[in-house]
Amino acid sequence: MDKEKKRGRYQRIYKQLVELVKKSDNKQARMATIIAVLYHKMDYFFWIGFYMLQENKLIVSLYQGPVACMELKKDVGVCWEGINSAKPIVVPDVEKFPGHIACDSRSKSELVLPVWNKQKEIIGVLDVDSKDYNSFDEVDIEELTAILNLI
Repeated sequence: MDKEKKRGRYQRIYKQLVELVKKSDNKQARMATIIAVLYHKMDYFFWIGFYMLQENKLIVSLYQGPVACMELKKDVGVCWEGINSAKPIVVPDVEKFPGHIACDSRSKSELVLPVWNKQKEIIGVLDVDSKDYNSFDEVDIEELTAILNLI
C-alpha cells in the first residue's frame, strides 16, 4: 500500500476509534477495541496484539490473529528490543533479525511500538506482524503511535 493511501486509511480509523473509545474509561476495553478495528481494517496485518510487562516478563495480552506465544524469553526478539531500546522497531524481514522469536512461521515482517503509562514508564508493546516482507514504515509508526495515545 502506498504511503498516502496508508496514511488516509489510518486517519479514518483514528476518527472511528476516537468515537469508540469514548464509550469506556477501561484501558483493556480500549485496547481490545483498538486491535480489533486495526486487525479488520488493515489488510496487511496478519497478527496484532499487546505484550505487557508483568513481573519483568513479557506476557501476551489482548490480540487478534493466530495463537500467539504466551510468554517471550527475556531480552530476546523484536518485542524485547522495543522494550529495551524504548523506541519503535521495524523489521522488514524477521528471518534476518537476530534472536527473532517465531510464534508463527507465516510472519515475514514486524513492527513493535512501546506502550507507555501516564508516568512515562513502558508497560508493554504493541506488536504487529505481516505475512509480507517490508510491510511497515514511518507512516505505521506515526499513525499507530497516535492511536496508542487513545488508550
